[in-house]
Amino acid sequence: MNETINSIKNRRSIRKYQEKQISEEALQLILEAATYAPSGSNNQSWIFTAIQNREVLQTLNRMVRHAFLEMELAENEYPAKIAAKKLAQSENYNFYYNAPTLIIASNVPNYANAMADCSCALQNIFLTAHSLGLGSCWINQLRWLNDHTGIRSYLASLGLTEERIICGASAIGFIEGNPPIVKARKENTIQVIK
Repeated sequence: MNETINSIKNRRSIRKYQEKQISEEALQLILEAATYAPSGSNNQSWIFTAIQNREVLQTLNRMVRHAFLEMELAENEYPAKIAAKKLAQSENYNFYYNAPTLIIASNVPNYANAMADCSCALQNIFLTAHSLGLGSCWINQLRWLNDHTGIRSYLASLGLTEERIICGASAIGFIEGNPPIVKARKENTIQVIK
């Protein structure tokens, strides 16, 4: 099978990581791959912020956990947000699954393609990580908390200015245990008009 298609079909979202940090070479390859994603009018207005400092990640996790504990959610809120709030009640809550590397994708505000551009870049991150034998997982929590003053101030102190919007993030690391099995694809999701 074509190597690219094989990677697409076999990459899984990983939610359990080893403590071991990824290599500097792997990090640079992953970040470079992100910059080769397509962007609207070749805008390339994204910024990728990689955090590998354990103390910084733990501080950010405490802030995210407390933000979810304080958050008011409607009954019909996005189910994953409700689940995140419920999970945050545990002392063991970790929004990035204890991965040793977290890459945040941000973009300029009021740019119609900000999310699309960063989504393409995150997919490149996931596929590159997979090709290097690493696990990855899309992380939404920082996007959901994009307007949280405390979290944004903390991120600004790290260099991710408040003038940028967070579109998503990726946990990256060595997989702990076996990756999840590939689930069957849903039927009736493809339509071809000739």
